[in-house]
Amino acid sequence: MRLVSIPPPVGPQFGGGAQPPYHPHQAAPGPAPYFPYGPRPPAAVNGVAIAALVFGILCFLPAVGLVLGVVALLQIKRRGERGKGMAVAGVTLSSLGLALWTVALVTGGVTAFWEGFRDGSRSGSVLALRKGDCFTSPGGLEGWTSTARKVPCADEHDGEVFALVTVPGTDFPGDDSLTELSEDRCYERQSAYVMDGWSLPEEIGVYYFAPSEGSWSFGDRSVTCVLGREDGTRFSGSLRSDATTLDAHQLAYLEAAEVLNAALDELPESGYFDDDVSDDREWAGQVEEAVAEQVRLLRAHAWPAGVREPVDELVAGLGEARVAWGRAAGTADPDAYWLREEEAWEATDPSLSITVREALGLATSPPAYDEEVEREPEAGEMEV
Repeated sequence: MRLVSIPPPVGPQFGGGAQPPYHPHQAAPGPAPYFPYGPRPPAAVNGVAIAALVFGILCFLPAVGLVLGVVALLQIKRRGERGKGMAVAGVTLSSLGLALWTVALVTGGVTAFWEGFRDGSRSGSVLALRKGDCFTSPGGLEGWTSTARKVPCADEHDGEVFALVTVPGTDFPGDDSLTELSEDRCYERQSAYVMDGWSLPEEIGVYYFAPSEGSWSFGDRSVTCVLGREDGTRFSGSLRSDATTLDAHQLAYLEAAEVLNAALDELPESGYFDDDVSDDREWAGQVEEAVAEQVRLLRAHAWPAGVREPVDELVAGLGEARVAWGRAAGTADPDAYWLREEEAWEATDPSLSITVREALGLATSPPAYDEEVEREPEAGEMEV
């Protein structure tokens, strides 16, 4: 997307009016008679002073108004023109405006102005999209685009905005850096918008709109994170599942489950069986702590009558999983460790949460993941 700045039209050139030349009366031969002088015509008003006053009042180009005011004062002194009061007023108002602009730059007022510009931009622009908006785009979610028409999420749409990420810095970071930042930040924020990962259809993927170099120069600093179908077809209905769509009990359960999901997602990257299991043992200890925290959160919440029994059964199963992860964390021998970790994975059975989910009205089908991944399950695969 590219924003084009249309420079303001060049205004009239303001210049001082020239005084008519003064011709003294020529004396006639002989005695000089006395001729009374008539009134001297008034001096012209300096045009630059008028311009300085106008720019000072409008306050949109304070530096220009300040310069014009100084020029006008010099011209008035040299030419004997009128308009000193207007020039002084222009200098004063422009100085005040320049001070206000400086404060705005320091305190972030320009950013607020840009956000206001985005809010006021036409409904067909990508810049107008906000978290929770659903939209259609002429080219779908592929390639370059600057247009997006907001539609109700109940209607068919190409994408749903789930986060806006502010890009730090003042210089354009380049396309490669923006791509890396956009992918990292958008994936990080997905779980906050779709807290129930089980409810997200398998064909939904993450997309984003990043600032172009042109829009950056005009203050665009936001990456727009979007959910859409990977096959490029449209879908209907919102994918959102957070505090705005969930009840208090659903929210409490998902917040507790996310503690364990986040720990499982920190699986050491190697993924290979080797003689050094120090990182794996440390990770297993972190998972043990996460299971204990999940149990604490589940016990602390006041569940409805129909949910208490399934939650108690889940807590009992999590207790066994905690013991299994603790054993893995305490096993130094590599061969024994891998056996302990496998036992811990088996104890962390996602099916334990199905009865609780059913009682709470949440999705009950675990997400499907790539079966070729043996040791690196996705976040949420073993959610209980």
